[in-house]
Amino acid sequence: MTESPFLALPGAVASAAEGVDAGVAGHYGNPIVEQRHLERGDAIVDLSNRGVVTVAGPDRLSWLHSMASQALARLQPGEGTEALLLDASGRVEHAAHVIDDGETTWLIVEGDEAVAVAAFLDRMRFMLRVEVADASGDVAVLGAMSSSALDAATPAYAPAGVALDWVDPWAHPRPGGHQYAHDAGHPASEWHWIERIVPRTALAEAAAAVRAGSVDAAGSMAAEALRVAAWRPRLATEVDDRTIPHELDWLRSAVDLGKGCYKGQETVAKVLNLGRPPRRLVLLHLDGSDTVLPAPGDEVVGEKARPEPAAGEAPERKVVGRITTAVMHHELGPVALAVVKRAVPADLPLIVLSHGTEVAAAQVEIVPADAGAAVEVPRLPRLGVHKG
Repeated sequence: MTESPFLALPGAVASAAEGVDAGVAGHYGNPIVEQRHLERGDAIVDLSNRGVVTVAGPDRLSWLHSMASQALARLQPGEGTEALLLDASGRVEHAAHVIDDGETTWLIVEGDEAVAVAAFLDRMRFMLRVEVADASGDVAVLGAMSSSALDAATPAYAPAGVALDWVDPWAHPRPGGHQYAHDAGHPASEWHWIERIVPRTALAEAAAAVRAGSVDAAGSMAAEALRVAAWRPRLATEVDDRTIPHELDWLRSAVDLGKGCYKGQETVAKVLNLGRPPRRLVLLHLDGSDTVLPAPGDEVVGEKARPEPAAGEAPERKVVGRITTAVMHHELGPVALAVVKRAVPADLPLIVLSHGTEVAAAQVEIVPADAGAAVEVPRLPRLGVHKG
């Protein structure tokens, strides 16, 4: 793909080449100010490094429904949803932001996922009337917290008469899903995220609108900061080769518990109804006195409660998790999402080991430590006990 025209805007600083947002601007000179503009609905974000996979044909929705964690068979034109593709053990392999226009289903995925998702779907076609294509070279994605900001940059794209604006369902729990996080104080209600699919040629028009002052531009750092504050998981950052949806509270937006017969469904149901998520997502408030922002993968450690250390000895520490995303938020300061072991107490002080420095961290539960089974299993009487 050619370089995004947003990288030619004044002040544009490209994201790290090896990072998840390589290929777009990390910021345009002041990521904190850009967060405020984005949050107010006055700015757009270049997401042209994302991939777009299309599925056409009369069998497309029922076919995707049979493989995905989300109910898609009756998806209405213009309605946005989110779906996961899991392996046989229920681990997350792919995630897609899904919108259908009545003729084609559009899947927005991470940029390095487009080829793999298209190849996987193509292998699963068999005799059904579906056509799969990687459309990333023809279309691109812009993000914003308001449709008015997107409209100021470029018109909505509607090749079949339905605007391809994906509205993130994270803001409110979907019917058929399940939320582990407590409702009180959940920040998702402030997350009004929209992703607009546009012809790739429209990126120049959108960049020109920024130059003309019609709309502001915010970099990927601003978008990530607001995402973290909303506790919103992302495939490229929060997912590893062991992740199941429960650990990230992803049943909230990407899983319909009323459907079955998809790969990984048994694990989804068993963990929800009979078990506990083996790990859990938390938000960490970080000590900013050392001006150290952790990197993805940095270890999170906690002090062992037992045995008690001898006099003069430092408490024994144990690795309890890892950082997935760390940001500087315009109101919260330095914060991070991290995946920690289920048994880590909610009030345990934590330390992040980063760049040779110890960064103190206090956790806010997203998936609670006591998140348990959604179904009470009846106790059976012990053998040999007779109740008259």
